[in-house]
Formats: sequence, structure tokens, C-alpha cells
Amino acid sequence: MFRIETDSLGEVRVPEEALWGAQTQRALTLFTIDGELMPREMIRAYAILKKACALANGEAGKLSPERRDLIVTVCDEILAGLHADMFPLPVWISGSGTQFNMNVNEVIANRCSQLAGKPLGSKEPVHPNDHVNLSQSTNDNFPSVMYMAAATGIVEKLIPSVQAMRGELSAKAEEWASIVKIGRTHMQDATPLTLGQEFSGYASLLEDNKKRIEDALGGVYELALGGTAVGTGVNSWPGFAEAAVGRIADLTGLPFVPAGNRFAAQGSHDALVHLSAALKTLANSLNRIAADIRLLSCGPRAGLGELVIPANEPGSSIMPGKVNPTQCEALTMVSMQVMANDLAVTLGGTSGSLEMNAYKPLIIRNVLHSVRLLSDGARSFTDHLLAGLAPDRERIAAHVSHSLMLVTALTPVIGYDKAAQIAHHAHKTGQSLRHAALELGLVTAEEFDRVVVPERMIRPRE
Repeated sequence: MFRIETDSLGEVRVPEEALWGAQTQRALTLFTIDGELMPREMIRAYAILKKACALANGEAGKLSPERRDLIVTVCDEILAGLHADMFPLPVWISGSGTQFNMNVNEVIANRCSQLAGKPLGSKEPVHPNDHVNLSQSTNDNFPSVMYMAAATGIVEKLIPSVQAMRGELSAKAEEWASIVKIGRTHMQDATPLTLGQEFSGYASLLEDNKKRIEDALGGVYELALGGTAVGTGVNSWPGFAEAAVGRIADLTGLPFVPAGNRFAAQGSHDALVHLSAALKTLANSLNRIAADIRLLSCGPRAGLGELVIPANEPGSSIMPGKVNPTQCEALTMVSMQVMANDLAVTLGGTSGSLEMNAYKPLIIRNVLHSVRLLSDGARSFTDHLLAGLAPDRERIAAHVSHSLMLVTALTPVIGYDKAAQIAHHAHKTGQSLRHAALELGLVTAEEFDRVVVPERMIRPRE
């Protein structure tokens, strides 16, 4: 069952119950690539933008109260989760995102027709281009929506996930502040530190990453809206950008402002490239944390075994009782995918030309994918691994007592060369450091016991 709709190229058959129109239908035929839909976050952001533009245009007398109210009503329906299946376009469409903007315009216009008792496709009383898209171009509203979706995802999902993970790491750092363990450099034994100190480093990494991401948001809060086709603002009106973006800020609760230079904002998307780089840096840190915990928990009997991971699930289809660090593995895979996404964003960001970047869907697809992956990955890791992570105190103490690097404490007393002689002799003979030191006669028992105290090696000696 179809109805006939028209666009500037002629007639198109559209499914009878669909709210989209001719241009969306053409795109469904022309871009059957992969089937991955445009990120759903873009729907919400577009509904906010279209609502803000209708309010601004209505206030300026450019849009009748009837049309303004109809558009606002439909945008509110979309924001409430209605009509989600009316946005069927894939990621891989025009590099400007024109078809998706028109999909939004057509859905809003046709739903307005329904509400007004007019036939679908009649473009009465609301026209998709003349009214829903009033004072806009895809070239300024699509990048604005990209920035809105990215910023919203960061603020609403990613930062809370990072804060929760940092909080759990900080709690562990405080709880384990007195557990002295052997440090490791080059994957070899080094001088002692506490497990709390080790985990405080992980917590600090996340705090630093949070600051980097928040700093990167500064550029993302600058919207291109108001530039229309090439940045000049043709077919908009003086003050439109300020009015519409002000409404967006009010509706989102985020500090969006008009871009300082719309030619820069439409010709390139360096703010998202910068944000993606910050997301990549977070992924780098998360990968490091997950990999370290996986290493420290390896065993439990034939590895380091200093940490005990939660037994969330059976680890093997053949080896009973095996527990695997699956949350670590998931987070490291997430991190690597985000690093790969960043490369795609970088390539898309550098490939724009003249007054428009034609790689917008590529850029926002990967930025939003990274935001989702990092948000969900960090939350899962926090809830299902960190919350139940525990130290094996006996194993940690055994590693400390057997370490040769405790000899470092003797260096200020007997010198580097003699201390090294003790370490080599202990390793060669399988003796303890204390036994080796006394056997070589390089230090007295009293002196060794006074100086070689692991608990005194975790901070500068007074």
C-alpha cells in the first residue's frame, strides 16, 4: 500500500503509513549500504534543534503561531520516544547528511498534517522545507546536531561512568593504603609501594582524562547554526543564530553558543576531532588499567595472583573452576575500537574542502560510537569487576619477602656495588637477601634488620 509524494524531481511512491516523504524514500533506494542506521542520538538532537528553530522563527514573526505550535508538538512527541521507526536511513548517505535532515523535516511535516487533519504528503499546513527547515540549511544544522549529540552523550553518559569508575578506584586506593607490595618496572621486580598507591595512580589517570574531555567540550559547545549554506547566513535573519542557539541551550541545559566564526565551523569539524582525541586518550588509560589488573590477577596459582577477580561466570567450556578476566578483556577491546574510531574521525576531519566538510556522517558515527563504548565499558568494568576486586594478602606478602630488590634500601649504607653483589649472590644461591648479606659479611644482622624494612621504602626516607 503506497501513496504518491512529490519532490523537486517528481513523484515517488512512499509506504502509505510512513511519516517520511519523497526524499527519504529516494535515499532508502539509493543508499542500501550496510544497514547500520544513523545514530539514534541524532534523532533526539534534531528534535531539539527543530523545536528551538520553530520557537525562534515564531518569536520573530517568521512562522505563524499555528505552524510553530504544530512543529513544537511533533518535536516533543519525538523527544518522548514516539516515531523512532520513522528514521530508517543508514549512516552511509550524503557526506553533508542532507537526506537525514530531510527525513526529519518530512516526518515532522507529515505528522503536523496528521494533527491538522490533512492527508500525508499534502505539506499542509506545514511544509518540510519552507517551515520545518526555515532559516536553516543541512550545512549548518547537521553539524550543529552532531555537536549537540556528542556533548549530550559526554555529559549524560560518559562523564558519570568515568566518575563512578574513578570513585571505585579511589575507594580501593584508600582501603588498601597499608598493603605493601612489590612494584615492577620492565615487567621485573622493583622496589616496594602500596597497593593503595598503585590504585591511586589509576584513579588519577581518570581524573586527568575527565578534565581533558571537559576542556574539549568547549569547542563542541559552539554551534554552526545560523550559517545556512556556506556560513553567510543567507535566507536566515539577523539574530536568528543567537535566538535559536539560546533556545537549544535552554532545552538541553548545556552552554551552547553560536560559533564565533561560522565559516570555520562549517568548513571543518576540528572540535570533534579534538574531542575524539580526548576520547582516545581515555581509551588509552582504560586499556592500561584493565591490562594491569588482568596481569596482577593472573594465576591464581601459577601467575602473580596478587588480585582476586570476581567469579562472575564459568571461564571455560572444558576446564572446571576456571575464572577468566572477561571484564578486562571487554574493556581492552572497547579501548582498541575507540582508538580505531579516532583514526576514522581524524581522516574524516582532514578531508573537508572549501566551505563544507563532506564526511559528517563518518565523523559523528565514530564519535558517538566511542562515547557509547566508553560509557558502557567503564560502567560494566566498575560494576562487575572493580566492585568485587580483592587483594590476596598472603600472596602479596610472599612476593615482598622473596624480592631481591629490597636490597635497594642498603645502597645508601654500603653503596650500589656491594648491594648488587648481595642481590646477585642471593639469586645465584637461592638464599634470602638477609642470609646472602650476612654470608658475604657486607652488613651486620642488626644493620640489615634496621635498614631493609619494606614499609619504610614506600616514601622518601627522612
